[in-house]
Amino acid sequence: MSTHIIVNKKLDSFNKKINISGDKSLSIRWLLLASQAIGISKAYNLLESDDIKSTIKALKQIGVSIIKKNKIYQVEGLGINNFNIKSNCVINAGNSGTLARLILGVISGSSKKIKLIGDNSLSKRDFKRVILPLQKFGAKIKSKKNSLPIHFQGNEFCRPINYQENIGSAQVKSCIMLSALNTKGTTKIKAKKSRNHTEILFKKIGIPIKINSTKNYDIIQVKGKNNFSSFDYKIPGDISSASFFIVLTLLSKKSKLLLRNININQSRTGLIDCLMKMNCKIIMKNKRKYMGEELSDIYIESSKNLRAINCPVSINSRAIDEMLLLFIVASVSKGVSRFKNLGELNKKESKRLNWGFKILKMIGIKTKKLKNNGIEIFGKPDNKLHGKFEIRNYLKDHRIFMLSMVIALTLGGKWKIHDKESIKTSFPHFLKTIKKLGAKFS
Repeated sequence: MSTHIIVNKKLDSFNKKINISGDKSLSIRWLLLASQAIGISKAYNLLESDDIKSTIKALKQIGVSIIKKNKIYQVEGLGINNFNIKSNCVINAGNSGTLARLILGVISGSSKKIKLIGDNSLSKRDFKRVILPLQKFGAKIKSKKNSLPIHFQGNEFCRPINYQENIGSAQVKSCIMLSALNTKGTTKIKAKKSRNHTEILFKKIGIPIKINSTKNYDIIQVKGKNNFSSFDYKIPGDISSASFFIVLTLLSKKSKLLLRNININQSRTGLIDCLMKMNCKIIMKNKRKYMGEELSDIYIESSKNLRAINCPVSINSRAIDEMLLLFIVASVSKGVSRFKNLGELNKKESKRLNWGFKILKMIGIKTKKLKNNGIEIFGKPDNKLHGKFEIRNYLKDHRIFMLSMVIALTLGGKWKIHDKESIKTSFPHFLKTIKKLGAKFS
């Protein structure tokens, strides 16, 4: 069975309305918190990707009952730190950095020993960022080079900590907050601003939490050892998955698209803010609030006369998963675009900043490396591709695959893109959804 995609034809104009799969960040967080609630929680539109399947499997391994009935997932919560962890338990996080880092916080109040493993890509990623705070809580951790596999033993008498998180990582912040649930007393985190889904959920389901904000940091206090009740959730569409369709529409000819019921949490909409500065036509329709999150339908039209951008560093954490899409829009914009302080991109599923340089060079775009992991992109508004292109050996990074599809369908050329199964990580219906717009590939 072929594991690659062949794209030989650009996408024709389209005018469509589509739905996007459930938000991955919220799907994982709902599962982890529902497993610690008292009672049965239900989720609608839970993302059914490999990362979510890994999360469900991990929770079942530690004694949580999870069933799917009539497209609705039900989790029977056990309460805080009431997991049934068997001896020599091995948890496989697959490709999910979110699961791998957050599950350690979830089980930090258990003295049972577990081994945490992951796939080849995840095993190359940095876990020092969560090892340090978890050790402060009282966990025992053994790891070579601060990466997977990790041998982990929590502590039934976790002590509250004060911790300053300077990376801007929602995964680190969330790991500490989940560990704080297992801890008697108040844990205080001064965290560089990043996605705030965990804080919103804590508030909505009644976990004692206080948040004060400065310009660059959030000061978060979590009071632990407080049980909370089960809760139902209708998972909205994922803005990171929607972003590929936003850029696909912007760069296609005479096309219009309406994306329905998308989570537009301000900590996730850096891409949209940048695109609007670049003269892209994007309109938010039917804005509303749900479970503390802001939702909207997003209307997009093809855009001409795109302008270069000097991307503010403050937007980086709000667009980290969409940054390579911004690179591609910059590549067909008039002028020179600049992006700075992107070292965190090389700590993702693949070294995405390196791949950004590589793909831009491949499609004939002049770039320049800047200090502090920055990039200058010299726009070429009339760039039309005619040659042959091949994308492979990218550690099966789902976002590199989807990015390559967007380039192939909007800029032309003949493309061979390997490892199509990588999309199962976050957006298994990506190819089916893109076909609805008229895309042709084999």
